[in-house]
Amino acid sequence: MTIRPLPPVVVNQIAAGEVVERPASVVKEVVENALDAGATHIEVLVEGGGVDLMEVIDDGCGIPRAELPLAIASHATSKVSALDDLEHIATMGFRGEALASIGAVARLEVRSRVRAEDAGGVIVVDHGAVEAAQPAACPPGTRVKITNLFGRVPARRKFLKSAQAETTRIRRVVRDLAAANPGVGFRLASGGRTLLEFPAADATTRIHAILGKDASDQMFEVDLSRDGVSVWGLAGRPDLARPTAQHQILCLNGRPITDRSLRFAIREAYRGLIEPSRHPTAALFLGVPPSRVDVNVHPAKTEVRFRDDRLVFSVLKRGLEQALLQADIVPPLRMPAADSPRVGGTNRPLFGRGEQRASAGFVAEQAREAMTAAAPPPERVSVVDAARPAIQVHRMFLVTEDAEGMVIIDQHALHERVMFERLLERIESANLPSQRLLVPDLVDASADAMEALESLRPMLERLGFDVAPSGPGVLGIHAVPSLLAERGVEIGPFMTDLLDRAADLRAAADAETALRDVLDMMACKAAIKAGDSLTDRELADLLSMREKVERSSNCPHGRPTSLRLSIEELERRFGRR
Repeated sequence: MTIRPLPPVVVNQIAAGEVVERPASVVKEVVENALDAGATHIEVLVEGGGVDLMEVIDDGCGIPRAELPLAIASHATSKVSALDDLEHIATMGFRGEALASIGAVARLEVRSRVRAEDAGGVIVVDHGAVEAAQPAACPPGTRVKITNLFGRVPARRKFLKSAQAETTRIRRVVRDLAAANPGVGFRLASGGRTLLEFPAADATTRIHAILGKDASDQMFEVDLSRDGVSVWGLAGRPDLARPTAQHQILCLNGRPITDRSLRFAIREAYRGLIEPSRHPTAALFLGVPPSRVDVNVHPAKTEVRFRDDRLVFSVLKRGLEQALLQADIVPPLRMPAADSPRVGGTNRPLFGRGEQRASAGFVAEQAREAMTAAAPPPERVSVVDAARPAIQVHRMFLVTEDAEGMVIIDQHALHERVMFERLLERIESANLPSQRLLVPDLVDASADAMEALESLRPMLERLGFDVAPSGPGVLGIHAVPSLLAERGVEIGPFMTDLLDRAADLRAAADAETALRDVLDMMACKAAIKAGDSLTDRELADLLSMREKVERSSNCPHGRPTSLRLSIEELERRFGRR
């Protein structure tokens, strides 16, 4: 076969395959150009998930009309002029291929004006066909408009997700870029609605705005420098950990990055403080000399390579560990409501309806009567009433016996399985009972979580929830399942976890899978915890439930609820065999 050079349009199509993966990658490239141009405010407009329209407007330095043809040419840039410059890259973009690649797979219009000129210029590239630059009236700065993305490459378009899913990806890109550049104002709008809006601010204010008001009171500062590498940022207390890593933001020299090793360093710093399945909340900013980091690993520039990756890993992990050590991460002591003297543990029902919690108000006369009255005898229910006698060990495990030997039971895991099966049985026949709140509970919610939750509304109504938007970024909780209220579950944190998982629940294979996931969350939150002291009656009831529930040997997460030590093993250990 004859070797021949590829036509420019094919070259740009190939380059586009590396740079333009989806609408979010287009937004990232154009916004980065705006940041390099010194913009102080950037506005992003999106329609149809970015396929129909993406428009990025900035107030940066602009492009002279004579240079517009170079701006859309391949490998033409103002940011690199010599080979040595690649060793000290300090700008967001430097390859000079973004606009050329975008113009190869979409209709691209670049309208720009520098402040020193009275008029600007406009140039159009329609799927590789370049039109001549023309004079145009426009304010200082640059306006990049992309329409009909992949319109002539149907094979690429069919791999895109729904408009809502692509918009969510764009939102995350803009969020991360806003976090890395707090001095720049950002606005993202889609379908006539503002999805994100961040005025220029200091780094701490910007992080609080991105992660939400609830998180701001539970964050502590991380600050460490060593051998030229620094880390600064805010990290969340262990109880702020989330089911996914979406609330982790990593930035390097003002650039959002994705790095498995650094995410592992964050998890290692929190080891033993959070459950293995949860992820810490953090926004961390790394400073590394440009000569010691290679940002030219991938065209998307989200992956980087460090000259001394162990040092960067160590500084990040050590900075978090020191901050955790200095922070007061001991949860506050919550005293029980003093409505009446009680002996013998909690009055919360193990399952189903029980006594409603009385007001915690203080009445002097009642207090005097309570102090002078003789304490009632404790309720004693023989555990022999259960199938087998049992004891509670360290308020965590139950030890009993069966025909084959000694059984050790994890009280939380068993109660979680019991509640899950009971809830599943109830909802198959009717909606779960609901309890209205006297005052709606308000929680912060991102726009994508609100949209995902809207699609889950029928399922939530079956479960006994009544939730509705209560203003921009705020969700009002008007009613909750009676079980959660009776078991004293804090509704705000529960709903925050549900919002974090809303997108995954919406994308579940079927409605039944999503329903089981939420029932699992309810059962886990409402179940007896390790450290809860059980009365004899509660202990007997729990063991009785174990005999009646299917698959009681494992909790809904798959962990075992009980372990058995056989008679033969006991005899062998004590030298009887």
